[in-house]
Formats: sequence, C-alpha cells, structure tokens
Amino acid sequence: MGQAPIQFDRASGALAGANLWERTAALALATGSKISSHFSHRGYISCANLLRKTLPERNIAIKLNADATFEFPYGDGYWSKLLNRSYHYEDEIELLFRHSADVDYTLIDCGANYGYWSVLVSSSPFGAHRAIAIEPSSQNFPKLANNAAVNGNRFEVMKCAIGASRGTARLTGTKHEAFSIAGDPADDGEEVPVIALDNLVDDGKVSAGGKFLIKLDVEGVEIEAIKGGARLLDADSVIICEEHGNDPDHTVSRYILEQTPLELLVYDPRSRRMETVTELSILDRIKVSAHVGYNVFGTASRFWQDRIDALNASAARRMQ
Repeated sequence: MGQAPIQFDRASGALAGANLWERTAALALATGSKISSHFSHRGYISCANLLRKTLPERNIAIKLNADATFEFPYGDGYWSKLLNRSYHYEDEIELLFRHSADVDYTLIDCGANYGYWSVLVSSSPFGAHRAIAIEPSSQNFPKLANNAAVNGNRFEVMKCAIGASRGTARLTGTKHEAFSIAGDPADDGEEVPVIALDNLVDDGKVSAGGKFLIKLDVEGVEIEAIKGGARLLDADSVIICEEHGNDPDHTVSRYILEQTPLELLVYDPRSRRMETVTELSILDRIKVSAHVGYNVFGTASRFWQDRIDALNASAARRMQ
C-alpha cells in the first residue's frame, strides 16, 4: 500500500495529511492557477509538472462537494488547478449538469480520463445520476477505476475507445489528457478496443428510450463518434463535444451543423446563455484562445431544447 492521499476540501480550503513541502507546493499550484487564469492558464501545466518532479509520488483526494471525491497524482499539471478554489473546470458543462439534477438521465462519459464528470454527476448535489465512464488508456484506466472505488463504485467503467464502429485502434500521445486514436496507426502506442455509441444499446448497457447527456472528449474522433451514435442521438440526448481553439474551420461544429439533424448550441460568456449556432461566425468570437478547447452542444430532442430554454431563462433572471 502506498501513502494515504493528501486531502483537500474545495468548500473550506482545508488541506490535511501534507508535509511542509507538500503544503508549500499546494500554495504554489493554487497561486499559479490564479495568476495564469488571466491568460487561459497558458504554461500552467508544464510548470506544475516540473514542480511535481520534486514531490513524493502520492495521490491527492479533492472533495468536490460533500458527496464527491476526486483523486489524482499530486502535482498533476492538468488537474492541480482544482487547488485554486475560484477555478471552475468547464463551467458551461457544470451549468447544464447542475440544471439537470432533477432529470432522470444517464451520463455517457466518453474519454473519461480519471472520471471527474462521472464522480460529480453521480453525486447527490447533481442528482445522483447513473454514469458510464469510458476510457481506453491503460495509463488512465486504473485512476478512473480508483475514483469509482473511492466513490462507492456508483458509476460503471469501461476500458475502450469510442469510434464509428466496433474494432481496434492504436492509442497514442504523451499527455494523459490528450491520448487519441486519431493519430498514425504506425505510431508507438497501445492497441485498444473500439465501440460505437450505438453498441451501448446493442449490448444492453442503455435503452434508446432513455435520456442521455453524452460527453465526447475523444481528441480528434468526434465526427466518427457522432456517426456511430445515430440512434442514441435521435433519442432524448445532448452531445457535448470539444471544439479546439486552434481550429479556425470549426470542423466539429461544421459537421454537426451541416451533416446532422442536431441543433447546435454554444455557451456565450457575454450573454451567459446557451446560444443557438445558425452560422459558424459566432464561434470566431467565442474561441479567443488557440490553446484551449471550447464545448459545443448538439441535440435533436425537444425535451432537452426546452430544458436549455429554461436554463437560459434562469440565467436572464440572475442577471437582472
């Protein structure tokens, strides 16, 4: 058994189980996040990963809320921003999840990484929803399975990638948050099984008659994943995809808008509303930083469109 994880409570800021150097590092990681947030956290990950090399190998357990604990290796560049209590990870997604707490839906968390969203959505404040966390990487999957165990195994984990159809693919990459099956199959990496979203229906994991929020964090194979999920996306589903800031062609959004029956929406920080995208030029204004991802939402469901209208109405009331 390794050392017990350091404990950090985001609500109170309490840090427990850390030695003096680990406490100093926590302050540096939080301060670095606050400073770098003014320029989209540029450079934060590489600085945090350098600091991590000076720390003993152990986990930190972040209490996201009273019913959600998220563990990751202490000093991890991608996730250590959570030590900054004013930082909100993908807050436009959290907004939708919070507003959907009373809906009986299943989260399909594709490219789940260490399971942040599955931990959160399956917690009581978010409605204690069923979640299926899908992650292909042999490096990431044990950390995902650990987070399921830490939270009472209340969400299901699957070790595979998502694509257009069943098969296998080569998973490559150097950053745990950016592993992809979109690279050259000849590259070094690991062979992973691939399933389509609709195979979850075929295999009895979900019923096409249910309600779904589908998070597609699949690093370059979003379009293939959408192609493999026609039945699920025709149901009461919202698909959440990442638009890369360095893609001026808005490839994923263009595909959704031009090649699918889905209505395309994006969170506009100016209006604080989910805006319907009728032309892609709105994304030119929203995608201001080339090195970050922006989330877009697609749905063909009247139910979810009504819920998003209600979310916008509540945002308008908050701004009054």
